[in-house]
Amino acid sequence: MILDQTQASIAYRCPHCGTVVKSVVGIFKLTADTIRLKCPCKNSFLDMTYTKDKKIRLSVPCFICPNPHSFLISSGMFFDKDVFSVVCLYSGIDICFIGQDDKVDEKIEESEKELLELLGDTDFKSLSAARESEKVFSDPQVLEIVMYVIRELEDEGKIYCRCGEDGGEYEVEVGDDSVSVRCKKCGAETSVPANSVSSAQAFLNADSLKLT
Repeated sequence: MILDQTQASIAYRCPHCGTVVKSVVGIFKLTADTIRLKCPCKNSFLDMTYTKDKKIRLSVPCFICPNPHSFLISSGMFFDKDVFSVVCLYSGIDICFIGQDDKVDEKIEESEKELLELLGDTDFKSLSAARESEKVFSDPQVLEIVMYVIRELEDEGKIYCRCGEDGGEYEVEVGDDSVSVRCKKCGAETSVPANSVSSAQAFLNADSLKLT
């Protein structure tokens, strides 16, 4: 007897050569530590890891940002949706597609048209060089991401200072290349870099902020 294995197609576009890399992934295969989907050019890869709480952690290359993006997706969404897109948080551009094979192909065709409009006369080689030097999608969007994370941490009570359990009273000052967070009660302060996409991406993964 052969079991009908739940499966989904997943695809991403290589940020170095522009090739669409696609594979079918079965739920049983994901019980391995990590599955790596690699571009034939060998310059990019997508990693999938099945977590203990039955979620799929993705590390997806981005043709806009210099570093891959990390996402945590429920196994239900991964395998049950007809199709859904994983989006670059800074540009809003789809960088990965997951779902039924034919639906994923449709999404790839749609993204091809959007990408041609975005690139214009620029080819992937030029875009890759710009990405590495962090000249694509600049400071205003980086600043927006940093401010968003600070607000989220404050709302969740995850900004800590010398006030301890009494809680601080925080204010934010935006500089040319950083954002400073200071407690008006105890004077504790820290600065968050906001001068590049990679620094904003690193801060996006922060689960707390400590002022000293």
